Amino acid sequence: MPSRRIVQRGLYFDELEEGAVYVHSPGRTVTEADNVLFTTLTMNTQSLHLDAAWAEQTEFGERLVNSMFTLSTMVGLSVAQLTQGTIVANLGFSDVAFPAPVRHGDTLYAETLIAGKRLSSSRSGQGIVEFAHTLRNQHGTVVATARRSTLMRCAPADPAPGGAS
Repeated sequence: MPSRRIVQRGLYFDELEEGAVYVHSPGRTVTEADNVLFTTLTMNTQSLHLDAAWAEQTEFGERLVNSMFTLSTMVGLSVAQLTQGTIVANLGFSDVAFPAPVRHGDTLYAETLIAGKRLSSSRSGQGIVEFAHTLRNQHGTVVATARRSTLMRCAPADPAPGGAS
């Protein structure tokens, strides 16, 4: 019988190492259903995402995955390793870029550089972390990048008994 329970969580502000690159796993294969569902849920009726006949006539020759799905997936792939239960809030995004398209069937892999961090001057026990996310497809091609500023919790002074340390 186990003597303690370890709860999965992200890293606290104190545990994030500035300059380190965190490689996230597993990857995520994008399906046509993912793209159509996300596109219609968000009311983005862009033909490039929904209309196969129209998209076939573009320079891409097929529908492309919605870039907002791509951005959300890139951040989402980092959650379990970095921010699960330790984030207070996203403060903003900058330098968002999509240098190559994502297609149905692509498998996406993310990594995150801790680009900077500082203790909050106005919120005790919290710090601001700058994440630089990169997303690649199965061929290693960079398909998205973004910088994300977050407010993170610092490690508690006295962790709960039996919790993850």
